[in-house]
Amino acid sequence: MNVLLSIAVLGLLIFFHESGHFLAAVLQKIKVSGFSIGFGPALLKKEINGITYSLRSLPLGGFVSFPDEETDSLVEPNDPDLLKNRPIHQRAIVISAGVIANLLLAWIVLIGQASFVGIPNQPEPGVIIMGIQPDEPAFNSGLVAGDRIMSVNGKELGSGKEGIMNLVNIIQNSSGEELLFERVNEGANDTVSIIPAENEGNGRIGAQLQPNLPNEVSKAKNIGEIFNSSNSQFYELLSRTVIGYKSLITNFSSTAQQLSGPVKIVEIGAQLSEQGGSGLVLFSALVSINLAVLNSLPLPLLDGGQLVLLILESIRGKPVPEKIQLAFMQSGFVLLVGLSVVLIIRDTTQLALVQQFVHRQ
Repeated sequence: MNVLLSIAVLGLLIFFHESGHFLAAVLQKIKVSGFSIGFGPALLKKEINGITYSLRSLPLGGFVSFPDEETDSLVEPNDPDLLKNRPIHQRAIVISAGVIANLLLAWIVLIGQASFVGIPNQPEPGVIIMGIQPDEPAFNSGLVAGDRIMSVNGKELGSGKEGIMNLVNIIQNSSGEELLFERVNEGANDTVSIIPAENEGNGRIGAQLQPNLPNEVSKAKNIGEIFNSSNSQFYELLSRTVIGYKSLITNFSSTAQQLSGPVKIVEIGAQLSEQGGSGLVLFSALVSINLAVLNSLPLPLLDGGQLVLLILESIRGKPVPEKIQLAFMQSGFVLLVGLSVVLIIRDTTQLALVQQFVHRQ
């Protein structure tokens, strides 16, 4: 049930992103020919008022399509309502609207949680293990998702962001050295010995970490407290996401293993939803912000890549040649699908159920 819920949330976030593009076009009276969730062959399709709505077989994203005279002989090349014939600033609004929609949704979700559920209490001491990568030091030591790490070598970690940073620093500076983790799980305390593996001079254990957030929440005293809490959470999630992508770009070889595909995202969503409504809200806001930041990257097929083409057009005073645009987008599609397939296969083999089956053979 939790898996289905996280899949539904992921689909809703993608739908909201594409709706941003769609509404930005429609409100500017720009012609739209299609609205699709997913890629590949259409599973469901329906045409309404000249727009084809479809649900496709590969749930790796979505797209809004616009009329093109090269594929539709009825389209007038000089039609002022075609996207390509609109001023650059109007096209930029359409391209940026998906990112803005996801950021806005994350903010609204956090405000909704603070208003109707309550304001999260301050993090408690310790760091939670969110996930474990197979055949890494954390996995081999017996750490499991849900473990709460209280101290390392007798030194308390603290709470919240400080606790995570303390643990990360200890691990990175202890490559090849034995560390004694004090953990708590379901009320039981014990000590686990871990020797971080070396990775470009830094230690790593192959675990995903999150603050030890209590399930209990406090009722907001006034509207100011609601917005202060929501804005603080939003900024924290956004800044952590941006820092994460920056780290991935500048130090790809050591952070590539942290990349997650749809399968891993759904698994994490299912784990968070087990914590109740607050966990699902955190998952929704975090994934929505991730979609926004990811789509802002200046890569082919992403919104950031489209904006790069617009910037080049404004500098040149004329559009980038269509052959170059097509090659740019096709390379992005191949890269996206290839990376997604690799991540899906890797994440599927790392699922606890699959690991249990493999070890039984």
